[in-house]
Amino acid sequence: MTLLRAVIDTTGLSRRKAFAAIREGRIAVAGEVRTNPSQPHETGALSLDGKPIAISTDAKTYLLLNKPPGFITTKSDDLGRRTVFDLIPAASRVSGLHPVGRLDRDTSGLLLLTNDGDFTFALTHPSHEVEKEYWIRLHAPATEEQLAALRSGIELDGELRRPLRLRRLVANNQFELAITIREGRRRQVRRMFLAVGAEIVLLRRVREGALDLGSLPEGAVRPLTPEEVTSLLPPT
Repeated sequence: MTLLRAVIDTTGLSRRKAFAAIREGRIAVAGEVRTNPSQPHETGALSLDGKPIAISTDAKTYLLLNKPPGFITTKSDDLGRRTVFDLIPAASRVSGLHPVGRLDRDTSGLLLLTNDGDFTFALTHPSHEVEKEYWIRLHAPATEEQLAALRSGIELDGELRRPLRLRRLVANNQFELAITIREGRRRQVRRMFLAVGAEIVLLRRVREGALDLGSLPEGAVRPLTPEEVTSLLPPT
């Protein structure tokens, strides 16, 4: 386990905030400040801002949430906005529970939460190329030229991004599309469509890896089965 994953597991901080806390010298191991998020961590008491924290001994928890629009993917918010943790039953809010990746505030659909840092790493590290499928509704019908440009690739943050698959959900309906990507850049799908002049009015993640949203109602949460957890992990 890396120090970064240990901090995520024990504090519930997001990956970004945990990384920043380590880099800022706010994390100590056995009283010694550590600033390298990728260094191994197997033993040694952790502290954050001088306050002791302990490696969680809770059983591993894996949850599937059908996130509604209007909720942000974080544990708390200084502005008082609703977060996905407002939807998690108290009994399921175990120590170290955190979202696996993010959905922006206006995006709905499949969101995983866990207290297992290794599981999070397996699904979010770019080298593992986990597929994510989204359903889209556009403000105006997509033209063939726009679809061709998306399939050719859009430059975002200095890199070319192209969908693994892009299709209509219904034949001859150019308002509603399905897109599959392997990356998870910030607001990637929305930015790709905006780059070709297409505005998304509804964006919903329906699948991640081998797991699909199924019939889970919006705002509901359920535990993953052991078989579903295994299906999401890369082969060993």
